[in-house]
Amino acid sequence: MNYNLIADSLDKAAMYATPIAQVSGQNPINLDEAYAIQSISLAKRYVRGEKFLGIKLGFTSKAKMEQMGVHDMIWGRLTDRMLYMENEELDIQDFIHPRAEPEIAFRLSQDVDCILDESNAMDYIDGVAVAIEIIDSRYENFKFSLEDVVADNCSSAGFIIGEWQPKDTPVANLEMKLIIDNETVESGNSNAILGNPMESLYAASRLALENGEQLLEGHVILAGAATSAIYIKEGQLVKAEASGLGSVELQIGNE
Repeated sequence: MNYNLIADSLDKAAMYATPIAQVSGQNPINLDEAYAIQSISLAKRYVRGEKFLGIKLGFTSKAKMEQMGVHDMIWGRLTDRMLYMENEELDIQDFIHPRAEPEIAFRLSQDVDCILDESNAMDYIDGVAVAIEIIDSRYENFKFSLEDVVADNCSSAGFIIGEWQPKDTPVANLEMKLIIDNETVESGNSNAILGNPMESLYAASRLALENGEQLLEGHVILAGAATSAIYIKEGQLVKAEASGLGSVELQIGNE
């Protein structure tokens, strides 16, 4: 199996917003192979000048893990090209079938050299914030297997982070909303993220260390979604709110 060829097809699908057939339909792959393909695909972006900025977690709902028959989260890589700033428009033409979900973000205050837990995590972060992640599978009809989605960088496509709050701002048991054009379309609780978003921070440190990925000062961890992802369209204003963390919004540009 030619991992580089598969990684190249996924890279081009993302670059040109052109969907491709599921990898697993033509080349059955296991989870280790899927992560290898993800790594190769992201390396192509780094060669073009993109910078690694952190990681995002998926399957942070225990029900979702059981549904997919896995016992651990999945993870993907974030780059600076995926990051949007407030007052910056998202160009809908850069995506295939984008969806938005509200998240909690952590910012690292120093390089992570150990697995974080309740005893040391606060020494490694300097801020928390509400965020919006844009996911966009590169597969036709938004249809994929577990291995497919991992190879496709866990559908990572874009994100925007609200104003950073003090690191000791509570992140557990927060009411969270996804609002589109002033209408709440999804609501949930931050405890949907592994029972407490801090658990995602711990898991991110473990997964990064286990896989040889360096998490450095200034990098970002997206903890996972608190609600279902909602399909977004041109012209919409997408907003995420989290009680105690404020809000962040992203304007979707017209074609």
